[in-house]
Amino acid sequence: MAGLPTSYIGGEMKSQVKETLLDLALCIYRDAWRKCAAKQPDSRDMQTIVSRVENEGMSFLTITLPQFCKDFERSLADERIGSSSFRSFRKNGAIPAFLQGMTSHVFDQATGRICYDEDCLPYIDSVRSFTNAFKKVELSCTDAREKLARQEFVAIEHDLEGVTPPEDGELFGLVSDVLWNDVFPLGFDPMEDFIPKHGPGSTCEKITGNRKFDHPEWYERLEGYFPLDSFKFANANSTMTEAFEKVKLIQEGQEQPVRVVSVPKTLKGPRLIAIEPVCMQYTQQAVSRYLVDILETSKMTRGHVNFTDQTINQRLALSSSRDGRFATLDLSSASDRVPLLLVKRMLACRPDLLDCILACRSRSADVDGDVISLSKFASMGSALCFPIESMYFYTLCVAARLEKYNLPVTRSNVFIMSRLVYVFGDDILVPTDDAAVVVNYLQKYYCKVGSHKSFWTGKFRESCGMDAYDGHSVTPTYVRQETPNCKRDTSQLISWVKTSNAFYLRGYWEAASHMVKVCERILGTLPLVGPECAGLGKLCFQGFRSVARWSRTLHRFEVKAWVPKPVYQTDELDGDEALLKSLLLLRSGQTDEVDSKHLERSVLRGAVTLQSRWIVTD
Repeated sequence: MAGLPTSYIGGEMKSQVKETLLDLALCIYRDAWRKCAAKQPDSRDMQTIVSRVENEGMSFLTITLPQFCKDFERSLADERIGSSSFRSFRKNGAIPAFLQGMTSHVFDQATGRICYDEDCLPYIDSVRSFTNAFKKVELSCTDAREKLARQEFVAIEHDLEGVTPPEDGELFGLVSDVLWNDVFPLGFDPMEDFIPKHGPGSTCEKITGNRKFDHPEWYERLEGYFPLDSFKFANANSTMTEAFEKVKLIQEGQEQPVRVVSVPKTLKGPRLIAIEPVCMQYTQQAVSRYLVDILETSKMTRGHVNFTDQTINQRLALSSSRDGRFATLDLSSASDRVPLLLVKRMLACRPDLLDCILACRSRSADVDGDVISLSKFASMGSALCFPIESMYFYTLCVAARLEKYNLPVTRSNVFIMSRLVYVFGDDILVPTDDAAVVVNYLQKYYCKVGSHKSFWTGKFRESCGMDAYDGHSVTPTYVRQETPNCKRDTSQLISWVKTSNAFYLRGYWEAASHMVKVCERILGTLPLVGPECAGLGKLCFQGFRSVARWSRTLHRFEVKAWVPKPVYQTDELDGDEALLKSLLLLRSGQTDEVDSKHLERSVLRGAVTLQSRWIVTD
């Protein structure tokens, strides 16, 4: 049987899933088989896919299959299939009956033990590619899951209310003193060292674009490090203007709490974001840039606490999947589990910097109308969340290694122990021999290590988007958007064309063809383009390019293609606010990257349109 055609799906079910993710799932399944075996796909697997989607809906593709993959990865790490694995699937011997044609080449069917054979790599890659393909589709989850996520947010906050340093907390403090005393210079000049900016995202007041620059509110507690006349206005002359007179200084008891909102992530649950007030977001960006610049250049942290380069973690995860040198650790709800009390202790050696950070930290949050005081340092949404959590995790990992080897806390020992710690947000690499100790230490300091996504046994590793097995990348291609239905579904169209090319380059040609056909029914035939082309098009291994005309003015071959274009709103800025924005762009060195009409309009975040125009295909 060559494969189960989509016409197998009967009547009403077929009309509901026409051109949906189910059709694509069957294509990916058949491609996965072609990548790892010469024989035909298993029709029983395909029948299972169809029937379970019919009975369970899209949760089978987006939740159940990724859970299958988690059990598969844990089995790779444990080098055997445990009795509690694959509970949602019937077993055939020790292995799951579903996908047994692939998994039987990786695990012994009778004992469940791993088969170390070079031939098993394609099967591992294929199982992961199929079961993880829909893991990251952006879908709105149920109200019950939304509610559960908010309850977890509040529950974590309650857990942190009574935080006290563990009994050996002095070690954490001593390591912090040595580490951050070395990294951060003594004293700083906010006027010289801080370059504030308004982030591109939403604000608590629901103000967007250029309007952030003329928002007439400033928090009084910012004045110590971010004086109003120097940070909200271009120069001292601005104090004589009407705009300066209109600014309202907000007292501490009247500050707005951050607004906790959910954004679609997957069917399994939403992503919770704490949206900051305008002035807090603005000043946080200044401090964040200062921290990141120092952390990425200091001898003690350079190349080990990373913010812009994920490839360091990726390369180490890849090599460690073969030599086992490093463990890859992943933390759950990482940003929500960094206690304010311990951040204060961590930076006690630099009180000015700590006070500056605390000045622009929001202290309360609005969760569905209930305002709660924050015991965590900050939630996702704060510009300071990522650098501070990275520093916190780095400190804990270094302290754990010092404790394990019973070394005194000296600058030399801290430096030596930090050489084998790599942190990118909540993605952490530590020596495999130290993994268990580091995990215990992290958990002792209120972190939650994700057991399903942390690996230090076996040959599987995962960090910063690199999934690796035995020195080979087994990173799947993720479908991130639902099926586009019309030209107005711009984000879906762009995502599907990009994903189809990713499938094509990995040899998943039926899936790539299916996705392209869906897009071409809406946009017309897409041209053959190069990987750097600005327009939507298809890649080709042979290097072919579509050509429609020769441009006499630009002296190049061109083709007409759909090109993504941002959507702008009229958003004029003048006077002192326009001067301030222009000066900040000059100081940050970003003038070449900015829209030439940035004082007249601003981009509507998340909105994009497609424009048909002539472009070069290379």
